[in-house]
Parts: sequence; structure tokens; C-alpha cells
Amino acid sequence: MNARGMTAFVFAGGSSLGAIQVGMLKTLVRRGISPDFVVGSSAGAINAAYFASNPTASGVGEMERLWRGLRRDDIFDVSPLRSLWRLVVRHDHVVSPAGLEKVLSASFPIRRLEEGTLPCCIVTTDMLTGCEYRIRSGPTVPALIASAAIPGVFPPMHLHDKYLVDGGVTSHTPLPAAIDLGARVIYVLPTGHSCSLPRPPRTAISNALHGLNLLIVQQLKDAVRHCQGRAEIRIVPPPCPQDVSPYDFSRAAELIERAEGLTDQWLDEGVDMVDGVPHQLTLHTHENAANPFGPHWHAA
Repeated sequence: MNARGMTAFVFAGGSSLGAIQVGMLKTLVRRGISPDFVVGSSAGAINAAYFASNPTASGVGEMERLWRGLRRDDIFDVSPLRSLWRLVVRHDHVVSPAGLEKVLSASFPIRRLEEGTLPCCIVTTDMLTGCEYRIRSGPTVPALIASAAIPGVFPPMHLHDKYLVDGGVTSHTPLPAAIDLGARVIYVLPTGHSCSLPRPPRTAISNALHGLNLLIVQQLKDAVRHCQGRAEIRIVPPPCPQDVSPYDFSRAAELIERAEGLTDQWLDEGVDMVDGVPHQLTLHTHENAANPFGPHWHAA
């Protein structure tokens, strides 16, 4: 990955909203847009690595089947008593990574990152130094668990003699990694945020995921400003208004279908931009979700 002028797909994090990226990929692949390599962080790392294994319509179809079949308990197997016990005995997490590991081990098409059709870079965070740590080879599943290990929710992953956690702590939308690896055209696949929830999330984990997605939006705007002039950055707009919590895995089919249609529309017509990003990625609320761009749409 040293040649100049390459195209990269960059996958942001977003937990259950990662299903949105499947819809984006369906359209991009169908329209003949393909990358030379992929970069992903957090939940986006899982999609990036899966796509890298088979970057075709058939491969995206397999991703879609996986997302449509996922349930929250497959990833977040949260028993109140078990979680309380972990806190009482001073564990560093409330959710075991066993569920995520089981899902990935059972369904992932490649065992090592370097076996993919496309080069893939997984972004994690060194828990002790706070520095971004990039993984481009080695066992796939441990790297993905590390990149998705939300601090306090999942335990750090001891890998490469480091304690690694969610890549979103340092870079939820890892544009600099793509540029460092030679990309000059970058398609960013964000998941957006839950801008039209009727009320705040009710559980600690859902609040943490929602807050992390709000952080992603701010990080993306900062990353675009920092990387301007170094690459041509094309940001695929996510669906908006969005009333699906990043803790809700039951609506993957809806997210995929909406994202697929919106990506087609974006390629044909473009999108209104605000501060260098699609308007869907500015922090905002919807008083009237049925009319997101009318008088009831407010920037936060």
C-alpha cells in the first residue's frame, strides 16, 4: 500500500447502526465504485474486514444476511446480576466479549487479515498510551474485538503486547490512516447518529453508545478539516432522521434499505453540505421527523 493516488473506503464506528454501511456498499458496488484498500474503526472495522474478504455484490450479500440475523443479545449478553457481580468484584467491564467473539468466529470468511482480497487496516487504541494503533495483519477476530472494545463496557484486548480498546477513542473515522497508506480519494461510510429519538436512552450501555455516536459526528468534522487538501474526501450521507438507537439491532433491514436508496440519490444528485460534511452529520434534532428539512429542523 505504498502507491500514490489510490482509493480507500473508510468505515466509521456506530454499533448497530453499522447496518447502514451495508446499504451504502450495496449501491457503491452496484455502481462500479471500488477501493484499493479499506480502513475501519470499532463496528466499522468489522464491516471493513468483511468487505475486504470479498468486495463483490455476493460478498456484500453475505454481510447483509449477517446483519439481518444479528440480535442485541448476540453481542451484548447483559444479565443484571452478572453485570452487578462484575462491578462488585472490581472487573474492568460489564459485558463479556464472548458473544461478539462467537459471532465473528462462526461467520467470518477470513482467519487472518492478510488473507483478504483487499488490504485492510484495523484501527484500535493503546489503552496505556492513548495512541492510535493500526493492525494490518494477523488473526482477524482478535483485532476486530480490540477495535470494538468500548472502554468500561468490554475489557481491553491484550494483543501485540499491548492493551487495546475501541479505535473510536482516538479515531472513530480514521481518515489519517487512509491518507498515510496512500489514499488520495476517500469514500467515508459514516453511520450518523440517532437524531430523532423520542427520549434519551434508558440503560447505561445504550447511553454510552449514543454518546459515542455523538462524538463520532464531531470527530468526523474535525478529521475532514485536518485532512483537507491531502485527499479528495467523499462522504456518503447516512439516513436522516434517525430514530434507531445504536443499541437496537432489530431494525437492520430498514437501515440497509434506507441507506441503499439514499446512496443512489447522493451519487445522482449530491447532498447539501454544512461545515464540510453532509447536513445529516451536523448535530441537530427533529421536532417533526416527518419533515426534517422544513421549519421544524433545528441545529443543536
